[in-house]
Amino acid sequence: MGLFNFNKDAGTKIHDEKTEATANEMLLAEKNKKAAAKLEETIKDLKLEVQGLNISINGETATVTGKAIDRKTKEKTILVIGNSKGIASVDDQMEMVNDEPMSKFYSVEKGDSLSKIAKSFYGDPMKYPLIFEANKPMLKDPNKIYPGQVLRIPPVS
Repeated sequence: MGLFNFNKDAGTKIHDEKTEATANEMLLAEKNKKAAAKLEETIKDLKLEVQGLNISINGETATVTGKAIDRKTKEKTILVIGNSKGIASVDDQMEMVNDEPMSKFYSVEKGDSLSKIAKSFYGDPMKYPLIFEANKPMLKDPNKIYPGQVLRIPPVS
């Protein structure tokens, strides 16, 4: 007994391309399902209130549905999903219980800081805590942002 090696390209064909493609699609679908479930769990762990939250992933696009308690929760939910590796776009199909003014989104560039971003959006670098608070709990330290990260820039009340 032992391991026997064969030439995989010789002999009778037992799989056709369609069967192999279907198997690959099934593996990818299962992988996407697990990734979506992990994102849903993360959103719940962050205590973001979205009734009937459902995320599906197709390629690099995540689609999110449900009813967010407010705009802040909706936008943070989109950021959690979009700032995940492998996700290039988020198809937002969520509703909101309470409508509020929309925030802006900003993609962090090399050399940025929250105070620099605050000066750009609000004209005052000392308003950086507004941006930091708007992105909690995804941001844990106002000095730790990275290029490519997308931040929520709330309107000034």
